[in-house]
Amino acid sequence: MAGIGFELRRLLRRDSLLGTLQAYTYAGIIASGPWVLSIVAVLLIGLLSLAGAHSKFIVTQFQVTITYIIAFSLMLTGALQLVFTRYTADRLFEKQDSVVLPNFNGALLLTTGVSGAISIGVVALAFAGTDPLYRMLVVSSFVIVSDIWIGTIFLAGAKRYKAIVALFALGYGITVFCALALEHLGLAGLLGGFIAGQAVILFGLILVVFHQYPSNRLVDFDFMRKGRFYPSLIGVGLLYNLSLWIDKLMFWFYGPTSQAIIGPLRASMIYDIPVFMGYLSIIPGMAVYLIKVETDFVQCHEGFYNAVRLGGSLRQIETSRMKMIASARSSILQIIKIQSITALLVFAMAPAIVDSLGISRLYLPLLFVNLVSAGLQVVFLATINVFFYLDQRIVVLALTALFVLSNGLFTLATLIVGPLYYGYGFASALLLTVMISFYLLSRKFESLEYHTFMLQ
Repeated sequence: MAGIGFELRRLLRRDSLLGTLQAYTYAGIIASGPWVLSIVAVLLIGLLSLAGAHSKFIVTQFQVTITYIIAFSLMLTGALQLVFTRYTADRLFEKQDSVVLPNFNGALLLTTGVSGAISIGVVALAFAGTDPLYRMLVVSSFVIVSDIWIGTIFLAGAKRYKAIVALFALGYGITVFCALALEHLGLAGLLGGFIAGQAVILFGLILVVFHQYPSNRLVDFDFMRKGRFYPSLIGVGLLYNLSLWIDKLMFWFYGPTSQAIIGPLRASMIYDIPVFMGYLSIIPGMAVYLIKVETDFVQCHEGFYNAVRLGGSLRQIETSRMKMIASARSSILQIIKIQSITALLVFAMAPAIVDSLGISRLYLPLLFVNLVSAGLQVVFLATINVFFYLDQRIVVLALTALFVLSNGLFTLATLIVGPLYYGYGFASALLLTVMISFYLLSRKFESLEYHTFMLQ
């Protein structure tokens, strides 16, 4: 996210209510716009299809298929996302803009080949009894969505945030239109409309890259060379995405909490709906996260390292360090406050919300737990982002590994003890990981001068 702070600072510099409102709105859109648009589009397709001639089961098959495509494409590309983002940021910092395009194309080719081979193999083995057209559409969707994650993370690293949101808005608008236009074809028509919109997003991302970073070379794999990438970032990308999905996967494939949907795909209605509703509550927290971390903390971070690089006195360096620590603590505290307020508002409004959506109030206890989990996830994201600014990749790798392990073990325990404890596994894993990350961050700040000067 480095770089968005410049735009946010410009808006906040106006020192007016309108400027502050614009800054928080902009931060919220950038932080959560693409995934909110995708969720809303898929739900809108389902609602409009139900209003037509489609059965509820066909709509469920479509939504579950897309959920699996998004989940597994994120886990697959997680190994490359952070690695390629860091490579791009380093090359742009070195003013080597001409190497960006060929390596972007190389990353896309690698992603297309790997995702295509894996999806073809899985579909051939596990979806043998399904319609051949459905299998072909699943493979196409998986490859395109995997490529989109690479393009999105690349443009985020290149600071093209507005282009990302605009392309997602256009693409998912086309997705809804085409899916409804083709809905008479059933499940294949809904998936075909989804692919049409995703293709628009992907080609839009590619066009932005070609326009922004012209080069006389077409393809290169320099980002895979030794010394050009950080193995720890591969592990972080894999583990972070797995940590967010492992509890969902366990609920999907645990018999008492799931049901078969299509082929090998299963869903857990008892778990999925509250989780989705809980995730919508993180939008305010994500906005505060960007505002606080990418403006206040980044400025203090730059102040500390400028004092180090430019030969500041010991007093100046120590003062800058204390300001950075205070800013990090203030940022995390603000996120906790805004998420607490948001959770309390949703607590109060939850009965009316579920009634208006036609959802049973039996979901409310799990929804309340997931509201806490969603807030903790924003706090964890802010904490590991601070570690990334301090270049503590191994610490982030250890924290994400802890999150995966604890989420898997705690979720398994809740599945064993029964429905009253569903959702507490994810919440407990996040609470444990966040508390340990706070402790490690405090220790790291205490010895920051030593690590800065002595371990380079």
